[in-house]
Amino acid sequence: MSVAKVIEVSASSKGSVEDAVKSGLKKVAETVQGIQGAWVNDIKVDTDGEGNVVEWRVNMRVTFIVQ
Repeated sequence: MSVAKVIEVSASSKGSVEDAVKSGLKKVAETVQGIQGAWVNDIKVDTDGEGNVVEWRVNMRVTFIVQ
């Protein structure tokens, strides 16, 4: 039998949503083992005064197996 835990994480990137997700998961992996996956439940962008995307932000739920 295994037990999973879910934590909520926010991450950002100036490049893309994918980069934001990857950097968030990489940071979580520094302290959490057994990551099984993530669910991106919110995407937000910061813009400059002319409507250009300056930064991508994601909120995601990361699932991992409890050791």
